[in-house]
Amino acid sequence: MDKLIRLGMDTSKSVFQLHGVNEAEQPVLRKKLRRSLVLAFFAQLRPLKVGMEACGAAHYWARELRALGHEVVLLPPQYVKPYVKRGKSDAADAEAICEAMSRPNMRFVPVRSAENQGAQMLAKLRAQFIGRRTQLANSIRGFAAEFGLVAPKGLSRLGELLADIRADTTLPDMARQMFETLARDYARIAEEIAALDEQLLALHRQNEMSRRLAVVPAIGPVGATLLAIKVPEAHGFKSGRDFAAWLGLTPKNHSTAGRNRLGVITRAGDEMLRSVLVAGTTALIQHMRRGSKRVWPWLQALIARKSPKLAAVALANKLARIAWKMMVSGEHYRPMSDAVSEAASARP
Repeated sequence: MDKLIRLGMDTSKSVFQLHGVNEAEQPVLRKKLRRSLVLAFFAQLRPLKVGMEACGAAHYWARELRALGHEVVLLPPQYVKPYVKRGKSDAADAEAICEAMSRPNMRFVPVRSAENQGAQMLAKLRAQFIGRRTQLANSIRGFAAEFGLVAPKGLSRLGELLADIRADTTLPDMARQMFETLARDYARIAEEIAALDEQLLALHRQNEMSRRLAVVPAIGPVGATLLAIKVPEAHGFKSGRDFAAWLGLTPKNHSTAGRNRLGVITRAGDEMLRSVLVAGTTALIQHMRRGSKRVWPWLQALIARKSPKLAAVALANKLARIAWKMMVSGEHYRPMSDAVSEAASARP
């Protein structure tokens, strides 16, 4: 067999497809392996560059192959798809990965450590439980409305609704039992969320970057912790705009023939991180409209001519760029008033 210089691997649950090329870019290896044989096969190879599509299990395999001395890169699946020649098969995918990873301008996904994956698991589980709590609250409200019982919006008013349900003597016994089942499930989920919040705050206090980012308005401890967890390598982005685009906070570009045409917000990237930033900016705008002392003239002018939702996304874009700058430079957040006063004092 000629000397391998690059190998693309298409992973799955049980069968892995390999495609390797030599220095002349000629295919010299096309092989299918069972999961249990992957590490033993790579242990026999000389160190080479291995590429895989970025997915949940890919980070585990990247760590294992790096321990064997190989150079491992992870590629976003959307960047591999254009290199699939025709059809859809494991062999075609492995060949496309091998070709895509050779491009000099290809972007790669940083390999996560096991600790980082555990922290991301905490964030994802918290988000799932919050969604489950909302689902249960909506179920209780919907079923209660069928019996003429309603309550104002908000999770804080759900306790009043449950009290009214228990006090209603006209409810059938079966309905009362079902409401109690939903109430027990809701209380259990609320306790789990509170415990996960404590773990998330403990993680925030232990992370120096997270503590610095939490000072930025509208980011807070939760957003700062998610940024520190999900963006361990901020230097991988060339600019703050690239980072905001990765989060899906920039408009789609449909420019052609010298005409710039921008469309809707892409909503690409990490949905959880983007939603937390937009929720924080939405709350900040509402607080400012109620008469907050923190006033940003450019934001007031934007709200005057655009909808609050669009202004919230624009502010999230701005804060994402600020957060990127803080992550790559190690600087602390300085409010606009402090920056202006320092610039004025520095003038001759």
